[in-house]
Amino acid sequence: MKHIILTIALSAILAPVVPTPVEAGTMQRACMKSDRKSANRSLCRCIQKAARGKLSSSDQRLAATFFKDPHRSQEIRQSDRTSHEKFWLRYKEFGQRAQQMCS
Repeated sequence: MKHIILTIALSAILAPVVPTPVEAGTMQRACMKSDRKSANRSLCRCIQKAARGKLSSSDQRLAATFFKDPHRSQEIRQSDRTSHEKFWLRYKEFGQRAQQMCS
């Protein structure tokens, strides 16, 4: 339930605004390309900063897929794979950090 709230909360505040600069990170680019109405460069940059503090590069690539396909997060959360379980713990920490930093 908490992951749904986090996904909805992040989804509700994110949307494409302008093209991202080349130096933008994986999460920032995904945020800017998403169809969320409230996304802006500052918010997407903040989300990237939170991601860098909690997620590895491969974690960020996986998490970035959630912007385009939110159902993917549900699949990962419910997966029986140990690697997905460990990822989900890190992703929850990222979500909490992003909420604190970017709200």
